[in-house]
Amino acid sequence: MSQQQAYIAQIGGVPVLVLKEGTQRAFGKEALRINIMVSKAVSEVLKSTLGPKGMDKMLIDSLGDITITNDGATILNEMDVQHPIAKLLVEISKTQEEEAGDGTTTAVVLAGALLEEAEKLLEKNIHPTVIVSGYRKSLEAVSEHLRKIAVPVARNDTETLKKIAATAMHGKISETVKEFFADLAVRAVLQVAEERDGKWYVDLDNIQIVKKHGGGLYDTQLVYGVVVDKEVVHPAMPKRVMNAKIALLDSPLEVEKPEIDAEIRINSPDQMRAFLEEEEKILRSYVEKLKNLGVNVVFTTKGIDDIAQYYLAKAGIMAVRRVKRSDIEKLVRATGARLVTNIEDLTENDLGFAGLVEERKVGDEKMVFVEQCKNPKAVSILIRGGFERLVDEAERNLDDALSVVADVVEDPYIVPGGGAPEMEAAKIARSLATKVGGREQYAIEAFANAFETVPKALSENAGLDAVDILTELRHKHDAEADGWKYGINAFSGKVEDMVSLGVVEPLLVKLQSYKVAVEAASMILRIDEIIAASKLEKEEKDKKEGGKTGGELD
Repeated sequence: MSQQQAYIAQIGGVPVLVLKEGTQRAFGKEALRINIMVSKAVSEVLKSTLGPKGMDKMLIDSLGDITITNDGATILNEMDVQHPIAKLLVEISKTQEEEAGDGTTTAVVLAGALLEEAEKLLEKNIHPTVIVSGYRKSLEAVSEHLRKIAVPVARNDTETLKKIAATAMHGKISETVKEFFADLAVRAVLQVAEERDGKWYVDLDNIQIVKKHGGGLYDTQLVYGVVVDKEVVHPAMPKRVMNAKIALLDSPLEVEKPEIDAEIRINSPDQMRAFLEEEEKILRSYVEKLKNLGVNVVFTTKGIDDIAQYYLAKAGIMAVRRVKRSDIEKLVRATGARLVTNIEDLTENDLGFAGLVEERKVGDEKMVFVEQCKNPKAVSILIRGGFERLVDEAERNLDDALSVVADVVEDPYIVPGGGAPEMEAAKIARSLATKVGGREQYAIEAFANAFETVPKALSENAGLDAVDILTELRHKHDAEADGWKYGINAFSGKVEDMVSLGVVEPLLVKLQSYKVAVEAASMILRIDEIIAASKLEKEEKDKKEGGKTGGELD
């Protein structure tokens, strides 16, 4: 069918317009070929970033801002992709990031490999639905097997949790700082973890990350409380308060204007004075109430009047205004205070406690540190680094570390790293292929070949001979009882026991990345037609007018 026939159908010899003129259409094998080609291109971009010896990418946006990273989710997010399939892969990476917090590169590389293998089968006239069915059967078998061999972890086993965090940061940050960051991540996650109805939950929103360039990465610190990126409102207020009794307000410390327009007629200076004195009296009563309750630190999401500031300073109360809502919510969890919307309703039971509240200068800005809380369910990590790009990359690495530790606290099972789970998946798939038989057998074998792409990329990125490494890995996994533990040590260049080396990853991350990869490949394989709508006439008109104007100016 020609392009003209794409939008004109013949009904009884009369042409009927179905799609707009200019609409593009690809279908059948051509549509699949285009989609697979795009997927492979995106996958190839990320492949070289995989593993501890992976390379970085420099991404420059339209404004000239630079991002240097090897984090898969960040690379895809920053890339300004146009093709719908490329956009689909970006969405997939976001899903993986939201669900597991790590494994985005693995998911996209596997999706590309699964489609590359599927392309070979399509050339042999194996139908896409057969390939999809084979992939799904393989995934089911692999997931079941990995759950059986996964190693259980005690939630208070901090040493193992540190190893998991360090593995997530392999090749992303200096080896010396990696251990330091891993320790911070484990302490932060365990502090905010909560048990509800016998199940553990970790809300990473309760870990506040504050970035300030200056100093070194080793100046990064974990605060058992909250860092508020604001300064004390009045210079006469105390800058350091020990054993702080904290009031959290969602109301202003000022006389609010009426919601409707009002007119006040003042006929004499005495009336004016009385009016101002009444306003002052109200503000003084607010401060008196705080003082009588023993409050010595106030945080509010709204403003604080100049007169109120004066009385607060006179009473020796530290105050911070216009605090972000998210920071106030963290202060609630850290100090045990209740957020009050009306100061008149404030009672002693609403107050929170912190051992120390202090204003400190960080870099060229002042911040208020609320720390030494009794049992804070919100903590902060202040990241420092020599320059802004380094601090941004440190944040991405720390985010990966926090995510994987949280995954293990919620689902306490781990598997070896270094490409070991992928080799085990390939072994299980090949074993399944012989049992299934028929055309699906080819799809299951293709699944096995695709999964070997990960250890192959790991060895290539480490400058090793991929054929030798894969041969040895296959032998270990097939011949030895504990072969499932063996992966690639990128530093020694040998196939070694990853569990004994401490290179371990959460089972949850692996299963999620495999599931996402198979779902993405299945969705793309099931697309047999691409219909791209014609551009809006207005856009075309604007372009023509723009071209004319340019010509006239010349």
